[in-house]
Amino acid sequence: MARAIWTGALSFGLVSIPVGLYSATEEHEVRFHQFERGTSSRIRYRRVNEDTGKEVGYDDIAKGAEVGDGEYVMLSDEDLESVEPGRSRTVDITDFVEAAEIDPIHYQKSYYLAPADETAAKPYGLLVAALTKADKIAVATFVMRSKEYLAAIRPSGDVLVLETMYFADEVRDPAEFLPEVPKAPSARGKDVQMAIDLIEAMTSRWDPANYTDSYTERVEQLVAAKRDDREVVTSSEPEEGGEVVDLVAALKASLDAARGHKPGNQHRREKLSTREAGAGGDADGEAELSSLSRDELYAMAQEVGVRGRSSMSRKQLLEALSEEGRRRAG
Repeated sequence: MARAIWTGALSFGLVSIPVGLYSATEEHEVRFHQFERGTSSRIRYRRVNEDTGKEVGYDDIAKGAEVGDGEYVMLSDEDLESVEPGRSRTVDITDFVEAAEIDPIHYQKSYYLAPADETAAKPYGLLVAALTKADKIAVATFVMRSKEYLAAIRPSGDVLVLETMYFADEVRDPAEFLPEVPKAPSARGKDVQMAIDLIEAMTSRWDPANYTDSYTERVEQLVAAKRDDREVVTSSEPEEGGEVVDLVAALKASLDAARGHKPGNQHRREKLSTREAGAGGDADGEAELSSLSRDELYAMAQEVGVRGRSSMSRKQLLEALSEEGRRRAG
């Protein structure tokens, strides 16, 4: 069972609910170490005095803030402690707002808020139900690890999710940071209506399971192939699209292609499914296979459990899937 990274109380009005804060997300990615090329020697980073070249220990390092023109103001631990936020153990709800009023650009990281004990379960459930029925999000502040946070608290099923947020002055103004802010065309134009039709045709119900991190999967397959001294085969990059000359024609073509749209990569999985049609062993099935890319063939091979698929070329995958189709058909 996960341990709370912060414990305290959730407070609104005169109600105080003991809660714990838990990370709601985790990243799955392959982490790399650095080595000197051609050797098995790890690269290590050290804290070095740029003038003497000597390594400096943690206890001998001070903090400095740049004030311009290469000048710095040195700050001691005592200086920083004097301005730290109070060590409050309370998430103080100050407002309730409409969910649509908060631009997602303000959200940083998601956490679960959970009742700390049985006595907190009832008021916690009451707040979940009230926020759900009112369709509101709570705005709060709290202190964690000597840092003050702005937070949004919203219901998600039977639990509360706390989203840490950027303060207003931490969100960049696009007018100041973009080379040019494009102007939107009239909302009554023909091309705008076609774009709306395309959006409607591609609209589906949100399901996070429809989306996968294919890059991380390919890196893991690459690492596994290297570990087993197998040949590493990569598919060619798709050609970049050319300049759109006729926007209306492009929208029409996109709208035609979007008929029967499936959410996420569900349409791709259905196309790749060997259980319905993919590797059926007949001429139509093999013709269908021949039109697929190596990545799509690999996904099919993964579904049906083709052995050695990571080291296969596109041609080998095609042959293996056709053979699997004939075997199943027989």
